Amino acid sequence: MSAFGRRPGPLRTLLLHPSGGGLGQYMAVISHLSRRGPVHGIRAAGLQPDETPDDSVTAMLQRYLPLVRTLPGPPDLLLGWSLGGVLAWELAVALAATGHRPAVVMVDSFAEPWSACHTSPGKLLGRILSQSSSPEPGARDRLERTATAHLKASAEHHASPHYDGPVLLMPCTGGEREAQVAAWARRAPRLATRELPCGHFDVFQPGHHRLMTHHLNDFLSEPPRASRPSGESRLSAVAGRHG
Repeated sequence: MSAFGRRPGPLRTLLLHPSGGGLGQYMAVISHLSRRGPVHGIRAAGLQPDETPDDSVTAMLQRYLPLVRTLPGPPDLLLGWSLGGVLAWELAVALAATGHRPAVVMVDSFAEPWSACHTSPGKLLGRILSQSSSPEPGARDRLERTATAHLKASAEHHASPHYDGPVLLMPCTGGEREAQVAAWARRAPRLATRELPCGHFDVFQPGHHRLMTHHLNDFLSEPPRASRPSGESRLSAVAGRHG
């Protein structure tokens, strides 16, 4: 668990890693969300020496749920790109069993395995590795092992069938978009969808990131978002302060 911003505020955000396991792609998102409240992130096992990567979403959830319980309070917003969005969804499903329903933001995530979307795992692995620039000895090998494990997890996982909390999906332009949206719509009765006119690996480029932030702001300004056993809604307060 990494803490990126401890500024007091009404919105507690938790970021979930994409395939490959790192959180570096989220730096601009962190800068934006940290103005609303504390931001934490979970990176994957496997990127440090002597770590073994998880190769199933179930194993990741078993590792991450205890980490979530160490936070000062349950997250109000779970956000992830690609595999990270699926992890955000599954953590939200688990938290809903305790009576807490955080908002979920998924950036070009898929409810069904990537094989159903005709995406080559070899091509995905190459793109993930191309984003690595660490000079640390062994870092690229660890990234490759971790990314390979995550692609296996994505190839085998079907998202849980239902979550009734607020959900925003930001799909990228592409031939699978209609099927992608339909798969989430079957699972999320409160789904909102906002398209990003770019490729999967381009979403954090400055121009596209600005649009993503705009969509995120609109989503957060529509209270109520997170629901708790007490009935408190922090996101309503966020809308009043940052709308």
